[in-house]
Amino acid sequence: MPSNIRVGLIRCDTHGAYYAPLMADHDPVLLDQPVPMTEPDRIHYSWMSGGSHFYFYTYYASPLEMTADTVDGFELVKVWDQHRNAAQVLSDICHGRPQVCDTYEAVSDDVDLVFIADCNYDGSDHLELARPGLEKGVATFIDKPMAADWADVDTILNLAARNQAPVHSMSILGALPDTLRFHRRLPEVGDVQFGTIEGGGTAMAGSIHAVVLALTIFGSGVRRVRCMGADPREIIHLSWDEAPDRPVAGVTINGSVGSPYRCAFYAEAYGPSGAIQSKPLNDDIFPFGAAEILRQVKRMVTTRRNLPELNVMLEAVAITDAAKVAHASGGEAAVSEAWHSAATTS
Repeated sequence: MPSNIRVGLIRCDTHGAYYAPLMADHDPVLLDQPVPMTEPDRIHYSWMSGGSHFYFYTYYASPLEMTADTVDGFELVKVWDQHRNAAQVLSDICHGRPQVCDTYEAVSDDVDLVFIADCNYDGSDHLELARPGLEKGVATFIDKPMAADWADVDTILNLAARNQAPVHSMSILGALPDTLRFHRRLPEVGDVQFGTIEGGGTAMAGSIHAVVLALTIFGSGVRRVRCMGADPREIIHLSWDEAPDRPVAGVTINGSVGSPYRCAFYAEAYGPSGAIQSKPLNDDIFPFGAAEILRQVKRMVTTRRNLPELNVMLEAVAITDAAKVAHASGGEAAVSEAWHSAATTS
């Protein structure tokens, strides 16, 4: 493998243009104003109005000084998007070095990593987008959610195993340093009795963040799911039953909380010694979670092995499947044990 990991990026949406500047050399001036104000094609994705610069360059008096956490060792060599102009603009921001591909299948040719970005979608096309690279044995990162349901996740894992292609998937909330810091604070409340997660909305794109956040803070092994509200992801209650070292009264995820400032999530934990609440987990600190994901991806590509961190996403998709069943039945549903057999300990 060359010194730099050659990356092929599929989908140049807001997440594609979010991760790219964290791993690739780019022009900060172009990132700040990638498409002229009068250009109608700005409407494709929010980053085309300068959104990524807003996240990564926060010194107002020094707009060329990057404040986000970057990760070296990557080289962005290919990009594709259904809106070709979005891929071209992102390539221009990266000094024109990435090749703009005509098809997503071409992205996985002569690369070390396929990176599938997804900001606002539900993962229903992830199997289709991942298949060409996996069949070629290329290491693949799939943005959250890994897929829209467990059936597609299972197919992706089987494809990867059959072709000896490592695969990874993670939510920024699961890799955020502040999430882990809050987890380490749990002893402050004694034995945790109950927890809440607020934020994420009711679409799969945001709800999966909340589920991963709950698992990262409170632990794996959710057994049952209850749902309430008009949507299966409006209010979700997670139960670990009598599992030790887990909240005995479960954790409630409130997705329908309006429009939090800077896309904030909040976590709370309650116990006999009191209660604690996280600080806002929001846009101000999300880049540091994205950088941690890139470090995980580098480890996955270098070792050619699936990472234990993948287990969080596997369980999260199993939970969202159970939430749909619980909502349809008006009661509760057991979380499938299938993710356990697919989990990795390497």
